[in-house]
Amino acid sequence: MTVSRVSEAVSSLSVTDPAAPAPAATNPIDADVDEDEDDEENDENSPDSKSTDKKKKKKKKNKKKKAVTLADTPSVKKTDFVQTAPPSIPVSHQFNGVYPVGQIMEYTHVDNTYRTTSEEKRAMERASFDEYNEVRQAAEVHRQVRAYAQQVIKPGMSMIEICETIENGTRTLIEERGLDAGIAFPTGCSLNHVAAHYTPNAGDKTVLGYDDVMKIDFGTHIGGKIIDCAFTMTFNPVYDRLKEAVRDATNTGIREAGIDVRLSDIGAAIQEVMESYEVEIGGKTYQVKPIRNLNGHSIEKYQIHAGKSVPIVRNGDQTKMEEGEYFAIETFGSTGRGVVLEDMECSHYMRTFDIQHVPLRLPKAKQLLNTINQNFGTLAFCRRYLDRLGEKNYFMALKSLVDSGLVNPYPPLVDIKGSYTAQYEHTILLKPTCKEVLTRGDDY
Repeated sequence: MTVSRVSEAVSSLSVTDPAAPAPAATNPIDADVDEDEDDEENDENSPDSKSTDKKKKKKKKNKKKKAVTLADTPSVKKTDFVQTAPPSIPVSHQFNGVYPVGQIMEYTHVDNTYRTTSEEKRAMERASFDEYNEVRQAAEVHRQVRAYAQQVIKPGMSMIEICETIENGTRTLIEERGLDAGIAFPTGCSLNHVAAHYTPNAGDKTVLGYDDVMKIDFGTHIGGKIIDCAFTMTFNPVYDRLKEAVRDATNTGIREAGIDVRLSDIGAAIQEVMESYEVEIGGKTYQVKPIRNLNGHSIEKYQIHAGKSVPIVRNGDQTKMEEGEYFAIETFGSTGRGVVLEDMECSHYMRTFDIQHVPLRLPKAKQLLNTINQNFGTLAFCRRYLDRLGEKNYFMALKSLVDSGLVNPYPPLVDIKGSYTAQYEHTILLKPTCKEVLTRGDDY
């Protein structure tokens, strides 16, 4: 087993550039700071030290309060450890029970500027610390798993091997335990014109190629608090401009997001940025188009799509973001039509949220529904996950659950063949005093 160092934890300090990685975590507790203290110690033994003693005492009384962004958050202490490759040390063993804070961004909307210093809002955040800490743990798992994946994924690997690398790492680092912690949805590894919702079924022989554009979209959760985060991998530098366009668009959406912000305004800003890019592939120039029928979304406990959609084009939606909400800010760019359709063999499924009781005739369908309820609840799953649980000959039972409306299928979403699509995504939290990009890392 080879050994590699895991990158430092993401910072708790406020940063204003959404594209910049957060600095190292520091002790966030307010402290009285004497700016002249170091100079005084250096002059302690000088000949004039006695004559200036009175002046020094006066300086010490002139103390200034150093402003620190997260004054009410316990400090993060990472234990000394060496992560293995593949990663096998759970995140809970690496920290003292307090997990790294994501990228902190102040609200810029004029009606929200008071929030930064509001004692009432700070008290609300202190009361929610346990909730924030759990979702930060899930985010740290995502950062470490994807860091390893980015190191080892290479052309020539099968799509099943790629997905199992990510999923095994997630299960280990999050210490998978049923519905309490684990994988939030199937690992997406959609290629080229396929934008989303592709993961290989058993027997899929697809192999990653040097000229492929692969979207890696995977999720973690603790207690149903979901982290949804995605990135694009390429090996041919001809696609770098496409990735840059989509990454910039996603960061624009994050920057524009905030309490009381209209969803359409976010979409308009994303569209303007993405359409400002052009890419040259195979001697032909393409404008990067936002895929208009794919959106970001709000997230709630055990519910990956919770009702609000964050468009990536201007659409007139006057719905506003609200305090305390979690959002997946994701954008998709394409060299094709900028519209996706359902196609190919389905692999993703999810039980319908809050559905009423539906009678089932097939005993196998009842048994399969019980397996789904026990292992996934309302979290998404795929056929490989059912195979892993030992389910066999379940296709008719699964079809029965789909036909009854108890389970929804989510086939791959594709643009025109020959086109290329890219995706970047982060999970953000609209806290009372600021927004936190929970999944920000050194990579994107």
